[in-house]
Amino acid sequence: FVCCLREWTGLSPGFFLSLATSPPRVVTFDEVMAAARNISNMTLAHEIAINENFHVKQGALWAGGGEEKQVTSEAFESENWDPGKNEISPAQFDPMEAVKFFRNTLLSFLTPGGNRLRTQISEVLDTELIRQQAEHNAVDIQGLASYVISTMGKLCAPVRDDDIKELKATGNIVELLRQIFHVLDLMKIDMVNFTIKSLRPHLQRQLVDYERTKFQEILEETPSALDVTKEWIKESVNEELFSLSENASLPGAESSSRPSLSPTVVLNNSYLKLLQWDYQKREFPETLMTDGTRLQELTERLNQLKVIACLSLITNNMVGALIEGLPELADRLKRISTVLLEGMNKETFNLKEALNSIGLQTCVEVNKSLAERGLPALSPEIQANLLGQLSSISEGNPICSLIDKRIHLYMKSLLNVPSLQKCMPPVPGGLTIIQPELETLGSQYANIVNLNKQVYGPFYANILRKLLFIEEGGRTADTDPPRN
Repeated sequence: FVCCLREWTGLSPGFFLSLATSPPRVVTFDEVMAAARNISNMTLAHEIAINENFHVKQGALWAGGGEEKQVTSEAFESENWDPGKNEISPAQFDPMEAVKFFRNTLLSFLTPGGNRLRTQISEVLDTELIRQQAEHNAVDIQGLASYVISTMGKLCAPVRDDDIKELKATGNIVELLRQIFHVLDLMKIDMVNFTIKSLRPHLQRQLVDYERTKFQEILEETPSALDVTKEWIKESVNEELFSLSENASLPGAESSSRPSLSPTVVLNNSYLKLLQWDYQKREFPETLMTDGTRLQELTERLNQLKVIACLSLITNNMVGALIEGLPELADRLKRISTVLLEGMNKETFNLKEALNSIGLQTCVEVNKSLAERGLPALSPEIQANLLGQLSSISEGNPICSLIDKRIHLYMKSLLNVPSLQKCMPPVPGGLTIIQPELETLGSQYANIVNLNKQVYGPFYANILRKLLFIEEGGRTADTDPPRN
């Protein structure tokens, strides 16, 4: 499907998402290129299947140049073209190339059963006939344009009806041809997006087997394609072993020669580590490459929600008694914080400055609400204290640590719920202000994890078996691998 889609649309390679696994050790150039193609195809199929908003944008079809760009952009950007003139001479315009483009594009929109219209298009836009007319300067450009517009009106999606009406009302032949090329481009994008939408259910049903097969091909061509994934899981194994050893050393704890780890717990903790991943400095596990951007955006949004929850908790602790019973004020403060914290994950973002602004706005809004109720404004001392508390939010802040632990606990609980559609786990205290957003992000996160487990479960099972199960008496301990 992916190869057919690329060939049919003429999309440039840059349109297709490209991801790289760990650098191969000893592989041939052909093997590397084959792996890259597999990754590109797998990533595109994954994106189409799970992203309901995935679509081709305007300009993507011609990003790589080709016949369309040569016929349209170069021709109409030529200094010989004067949009103010209502005439075209063969010396300035090659009608054969335009007719060929019109014919091929219109034919590409036809379904297999459109034989009558297919014959008509081929006859009217007969390149040989047009060539003979051009030799005698007898090409009826206006007539050809009118036929093309009429045919476009029969084939376009309803959303393009207004564009067709504008074409029919355009009198300047130069501008008319320019707009015909433009609307044909839009129609081609419409067709691609319609095809993507139609095939999405089929891809969704076959996605697990497709991705697993493709990744196995990548692994065979690039043996190092699981190196980062192994280190990612190994890190969680070491952390769990350390935690169990610490607990075993506590008074009253039973001693054991070797702590027993649950593969499911280890794998879930590995997934939780992705919510605190340093995407700028650390390589991402290869098995999650197709969701790397999605997880990064989710993590950035989660970091913003953590700060908003901290701001709300501090404000309630300091002036909660004064603003009790004013849910609209809490919502207003939340909106202000959300706006001022937009882009907080960028390196250029000044968090200290944003927190100071939020503190000032919080004092203004609280005082306004107090005035509306006939109550005195906050004292200068309370305002200064509130500003100081709000601007001191950082990773080491006790309130931030508390909120972080509660969000971590909530996200962890999502991985143990059999069906999120039937029951969402309760949101811990102190997170009520961000509950709607947290539930949405949590659901997205759990869906990514559950699909990833289905696809890459066999690969994870092999890694965990080597990391967790030791040979006892010459045989490997029989323990079930993590189930999907």
